[in-house]
Amino acid sequence: MRIHLIAVSTKMPAWVEQGYQEYAKRLPSECGLILHEIPAGKRGKNADIARLTRQEGEKMAATIPKGARVIALEVGGKPWSTEQLSARLKGWMGEGREVALLGGGPEGLEPGLSASADEYWSLSSLTLPHPLVRIVLAEQIYRAWSILKGHPYHR
Repeated sequence: MRIHLIAVSTKMPAWVEQGYQEYAKRLPSECGLILHEIPAGKRGKNADIARLTRQEGEKMAATIPKGARVIALEVGGKPWSTEQLSARLKGWMGEGREVALLGGGPEGLEPGLSASADEYWSLSSLTLPHPLVRIVLAEQIYRAWSILKGHPYHR
């Protein structure tokens, strides 16, 4: 089983890539974390935001593996504790399906793409910048996996 983080973003600073990779590389192939970056459309003073969001959504949809469980990262989603995420991870691994985590651009996910998700997950009631979301996700998935395996990382 692999987890695909499909995120609308622009080039991230080196510290973000290092933070993300630090946790992604710790995960075994049985629970691999793969990042798919969707370029954000250029937003300027007269940008057609609806069109940009739609285009980003189309690119994200094309990246979702066929048959994957789709989880939209949404402010209005359900918050999961680390233990709840670990239980979900166990279930996902048992299903044997790919998992796609969708992180939208500055305006969020394209509404149609969001509506088609199987689940909605809120990482926090705080507004988190996209670079931190990427690192937090990788760390929490690693932590959830470590709980399943009885690894001492989660104390």
